[in-house]
Amino acid sequence: MSAEAPPVQAAQTQQKPYSYWREVRRRLWRSRSARIGLTIIAIELLIAVIGPLLMSYDPIDYRDPNNKVRTPPCVHLLGCPAEQPQHIFGLDSNGRDLFSRVVNATRVSLFIGVATVTFGIVIGTLIGALSGFLGGWFDNIVMRFMDVLLAFPSLLLSITLVAILRAFIVQGSVSPLLPALFAIGIVAIPVYARIVRSTVLQVREQDFVSADRALGASPWRLLFHRILPNSLTPLMVAGTLGVATGILDAAALGFLGLGQQPPHPEWGTMLGIERSSVFNAPHLLIFPGVAIMITVLAFNLVGDGLRDALDPRLYR
Repeated sequence: MSAEAPPVQAAQTQQKPYSYWREVRRRLWRSRSARIGLTIIAIELLIAVIGPLLMSYDPIDYRDPNNKVRTPPCVHLLGCPAEQPQHIFGLDSNGRDLFSRVVNATRVSLFIGVATVTFGIVIGTLIGALSGFLGGWFDNIVMRFMDVLLAFPSLLLSITLVAILRAFIVQGSVSPLLPALFAIGIVAIPVYARIVRSTVLQVREQDFVSADRALGASPWRLLFHRILPNSLTPLMVAGTLGVATGILDAAALGFLGLGQQPPHPEWGTMLGIERSSVFNAPHLLIFPGVAIMITVLAFNLVGDGLRDALDPRLYR
């Protein structure tokens, strides 16, 4: 008499149902570049949250009694005399602690990147979805206007929009950073609008959309419940990369004096204020410049990893 096979545990026979987003998270974490980028972003978010605990000096009101540029202690390793060891990054041209200003600017720069991308994605998604779904004369008019905006260099268009917005804003009524935020967000709208439009044009011809249309679904239900949710994958990748672009554009406007206004710290503004010290005090430009480079690199790494994770052709 043959022995009966032991009963299989019910828990072993049951498997978790397939989840697309769980699979995307798994693929994203398997990407080395994405892990590095996410780690850097997590560290910067932590710095932005606990920034006041890291700063020994006020980034705006503190002034060194001697009010002169001082090199950071690390230059002592290069054979240069180190002054004021308590100032990790040294002092800027106004006697303010550079480390406190770089840390404080982390919160501002991350907010600029996220806020401008959110504004651009929300408006661009609505414009692109309506344009691709309605088609006809509406699509032609909207897309030609988007083409006109894309024909201008982004930085030049941002400068023009900042100048126009400042002309209609009473000085002191709003934050001087607000015109720059709107300008960067408006410049980003055409990019997201064209991405969503191209995806909507593909999705609206799919069989599941035709089936819902045959069952009597309203046009708005088709657009917002069936077509648009299935058109957001490329938008997620573009949005991640757009955060890096927004931070760079804000830094460029700040460098030109059109972004965050002194004495409030922002990486681009700090570079613009100290640009004349590139030879006699290069650390005043190195530290905020490296902060910009690391942040932009982190978001680009995450964007590349997310693009690969969302591409099913790479995981057949």
